[in-house]
Amino acid sequence: MTLILDILILFIMPFIMLGIIKKTKAFWGGRKGASIFQPLYDVLRLMKKESIYSETTSLIFKLSPIVNFSVVIFASLFVPLINGYSILNIPFAFIIFSYILGFAKFFSLIASLDTGSSFEGMGASREACFSTIVEPAFFISMASIIALTKVTSFEALKMILQNSGIYGILITILTVVTLFIMLLIEGCRVPVDDPATHLELTMIHEVMILDNSGADLGFILWASAIKMFLFGALITSLIIPDNLPVWISCLLFILSISLLAFVIGTIESSIARFRMTHIFEFIFIMSIMALLILTLVTYRIYGN
Repeated sequence: MTLILDILILFIMPFIMLGIIKKTKAFWGGRKGASIFQPLYDVLRLMKKESIYSETTSLIFKLSPIVNFSVVIFASLFVPLINGYSILNIPFAFIIFSYILGFAKFFSLIASLDTGSSFEGMGASREACFSTIVEPAFFISMASIIALTKVTSFEALKMILQNSGIYGILITILTVVTLFIMLLIEGCRVPVDDPATHLELTMIHEVMILDNSGADLGFILWASAIKMFLFGALITSLIIPDNLPVWISCLLFILSISLLAFVIGTIESSIARFRMTHIFEFIFIMSIMALLILTLVTYRIYGN
């Protein structure tokens, strides 16, 4: 029963999350906005259309969307969902999770370069640069939490308070902030990127998929929504109590993801996208938070 709920939430909730973000932005803008299911309708509409390929592209470009989608689905098996436990609970799953997503990003990068467009190559260069900063911070945070809880999977996130006493609250807050910044970066959201922009000099992720169309574009948008949802699921693992009945856990999980989407929509309605020179400063905040987590964990383990 829990597995079925996990699968349903995995395939439906990412679209609702995007829909809530857009609905929130419409609310703060004084508009009614589209239905929260509009992202789902958009992807279904794209799936019915034929993909068009440039003569300059190769097999890599054609394979990239389905590889990207398949890899993100595989990565979701390592992330705890409604019951706080992942489908594949193996040691050091966060490393596998990170490099699986890295493999998907690699295919996205080479697919954008395969078009022969210097414009898409610019976006790929920026995307690769951001990833090199984000991954070390993510590894430092997760390795610190694993050292604290002695649990080598993502389930360590819900055991911070049980193993760190009064420091657990501060570590939890810092971890939430770290994962939230990572969500904004990997989800290509404001203030790092803007999925609705069409300004040439500010586009990052969107410029990489300009040549995709039809079902290929649908798979890319679907995979992107799931990836952002997975980072949201990691955040909910920190705040939802353990050992709750399934239906209560499911309700709290949906409410938490919805609240997270509302916060993202509010942020995007309140601030503008950062200048390119300031984006790196924002990303380095995640590294600072990760180092603070490492410091607190080290003091908790070895301090007096």
